Amino acid sequence: MLEVRRNRDRGYDDHGWLKSWYTFVYADYYDPEHVDFGPLKVMNEERVKAGKAYPNEYRRDTEVLTYLIDGELRHQDSLGNEIVLRAGGLQCMSAGTGIRHTESNPSPSREAHLLHICFESTRAGLAPSYAQKVFSSDEKRGMLRLLASPEGDNGSLTIHQDARIYGGLFHEAERTALELPKNRRAFLHVVRGSIAINETRLNVGDGVKINPPGDVVIQHGRDADILVFEVAAGPQPLKRKSTRKT
Repeated sequence: MLEVRRNRDRGYDDHGWLKSWYTFVYADYYDPEHVDFGPLKVMNEERVKAGKAYPNEYRRDTEVLTYLIDGELRHQDSLGNEIVLRAGGLQCMSAGTGIRHTESNPSPSREAHLLHICFESTRAGLAPSYAQKVFSSDEKRGMLRLLASPEGDNGSLTIHQDARIYGGLFHEAERTALELPKNRRAFLHVVRGSIAINETRLNVGDGVKINPPGDVVIQHGRDADILVFEVAAGPQPLKRKSTRKT
């Protein structure tokens, strides 16, 4: 029911201006046991040095999300969007028929710390779009707050995939149950602090695949900030090597 992926077991690259930890296959990192999680193809934890920027990149038919943990990140794209994302913010870019974009750290002294997340889109040829939102700590305290969903339910961002993304903050007595429908599964990632899933302790950078049946309780947090990715249960993915580059 629970398959733990420890922080120390993730892939890692140091590019000087960028440090990256890979939960799933990405660029030159390959692990046949951790190719993806269904439609969730990329989840990289990244630290961008002050004043540095990602190369301008062209994408299509991909849902690209950025969850900013610390610092600031400036987004610019070919749709004309230019915005500075701040800590606690989530941006969702649907590349659709094609979009060119870049992200940069505008701070002269402070590192930007983020999660770079990609889902495959439900279908090709969608119109490209961009949205971002900051979810307050109060909205996530002691509960799982819906951050992104196919229909944009409850003020969440829209993602073109059968997936629901939740964020939660937990400390000490705060707890909640994770109720997965019969044909769903989830991946939980610890952004900060530590948390227990049932009685399994997870620390920052750890993740866990959660497959029903069974009760799942999120509890005993120590300044924990977590993300939960709920997707359809399906066959195990084919083992393949990614051709993505940083």
